[in-house]
Amino acid sequence: MRGDGQLYGKFELTIPCNVCYGSGIDNKDCMKGNLLIMKKAIVIFGMVLCMLTAGIGWASEKNQKENPVYVIQTTLGDIEVELFQSETPKTVANFIGLAEGTKEFKDTKTGKQTKRPYYDGQIFHRVIKGFMIQGGCPLGNGQGGPGYTFADEIDAKAMDLDKIKAVDPKKGPHPFLIIRSQEQFQRTIVEPLFQAMNIKSQEALDQRKEEFQARLDNLTLKEAYENMGYVYSDIGSAHPPVRGSLAMANAGPNTNGSQFFINLVDTDWLTGKHTVFGRVVKGMDVVDKIGAVNVDSGNKPVEDVKITSILRKTSQ
Repeated sequence: MRGDGQLYGKFELTIPCNVCYGSGIDNKDCMKGNLLIMKKAIVIFGMVLCMLTAGIGWASEKNQKENPVYVIQTTLGDIEVELFQSETPKTVANFIGLAEGTKEFKDTKTGKQTKRPYYDGQIFHRVIKGFMIQGGCPLGNGQGGPGYTFADEIDAKAMDLDKIKAVDPKKGPHPFLIIRSQEQFQRTIVEPLFQAMNIKSQEALDQRKEEFQARLDNLTLKEAYENMGYVYSDIGSAHPPVRGSLAMANAGPNTNGSQFFINLVDTDWLTGKHTVFGRVVKGMDVVDKIGAVNVDSGNKPVEDVKITSILRKTSQ
């Protein structure tokens, strides 16, 4: 290792100077302890949840009855989704309002504000086998939206993102960060941390290098994401993106509009980055069928798979 950086797995923290950060603190034992505590907590929570829900799994019977269920009717079959109304009220209200035609949006063709069932006739414009299916774009290419954006509704603490270290001194950046190069490490971790600490000059860095190193050593995924611009709430969605999840697609923090996706598999690396506002309760076979259609080089189905309507299920 050179004298101008701290080694984190195969990634080196480099600063445009000759500052040496030393060997840093080895958090290996600390992380093992945290992981052990997390595993025990998960086991205990799982036992309690099983007793409370009597095998229901995602939610209690009470919540399942309270949450609205909507039917996404497609040209390949129906998909029934339960919406997490109490956890993500703004996201659910937006989805329902657009689906039922009660929420105003900007028409992409006329440029005028209008109201009508927004999703009717739209296609699943992006389908990636072994990942997800995505819809909600009026242009059919992933570039369109309702003419507005709104904030995420995510509870990062409930998903333990505040307990997971962003960077391991031996293994490097956490896999959730999807950092594959030194440049990405600088852009994703180092530069946002500089901004969060208001370090704007070499002189400021020289004066606070030990503080900076300590912050980096103890940085959690929640803090790393917050440094990137994500904002979390204790009353947001506590659901990670797993198979069957209904979540908002976005272009970064707080850029939700109308596009959504349904997971074909668990996607743990998206935890904390997308608002999960519902889950498939019936018709997962239809989701899988859509996920298996032939697509072009841009992951757009060769033959359109359309949403004919999204309606509230009136009987359980």
